[in-house]
Amino acid sequence: MNTKTDFIGEIVAEDFRTAAIFKKYGIDFCCKGGRTIEEACSSKKLDTEQIYEEIENLPKNDNNSIDFKSWPLDLLADYVEKTHHRYVEEKTPVIQAFLDKLCKVHGGSHPELFDIKQLFDASAQDLGAHLKKEELILFPFIKNMVKAQIDGSAIQQPAFGTVENPVNMMKHEHTVEGERLRKIAELTDEYNPPADACNTYRVTFAMLQDFENDLHKHIHLENNILFPKAIKLEKEFSEENDNSN
Repeated sequence: MNTKTDFIGEIVAEDFRTAAIFKKYGIDFCCKGGRTIEEACSSKKLDTEQIYEEIENLPKNDNNSIDFKSWPLDLLADYVEKTHHRYVEEKTPVIQAFLDKLCKVHGGSHPELFDIKQLFDASAQDLGAHLKKEELILFPFIKNMVKAQIDGSAIQQPAFGTVENPVNMMKHEHTVEGERLRKIAELTDEYNPPADACNTYRVTFAMLQDFENDLHKHIHLENNILFPKAIKLEKEFSEENDNSN
């Protein structure tokens, strides 16, 4: 890993512990992972050397860190679906119910709650459709490529042409969701409840923060590991096909 030349997404893919460092400085490592640290820092006027040093000082050989880059693509797709997709499906209605309650009880004194609810409801609707597109279209194709690679067989040409087409669509939708959650973070004062907040208020903000953290890891695994490796695997099939003709 070369922290000065590698893209941020590649750095986090190599060692997910670096995500906490980037998050501390407000650097997007998932939707905007295709930048170097220097490029990200220049727009925020941050000290690049400080970030390089913090990454360099991470303990070596952390056995608790999962090396997702080494996982087979079908296993990684399954993991994303069963871990992160299920998280979204389970937590979304709970958070929506809590936000409904907050708006009714505290909306008069905290009108920003209505904006937070509107943003989260839009995210819930779009994410629901987004997950299904991945589960029914993109992930099955990725799994079929892995199977074909193991069997030594050819892959069927998908209706969407090349895997880059749905990947680009998913990445665009990731960017939209990342922007929505950024606005929610701003409206919640980075998930810090006001002085007059009740327990429900505090729990809701904590759940929103957990939701954002989980989605960041979810998007990172797809944008920075799963999608690039799927594109690479498809190109390998294409090259093999060209060589056989």
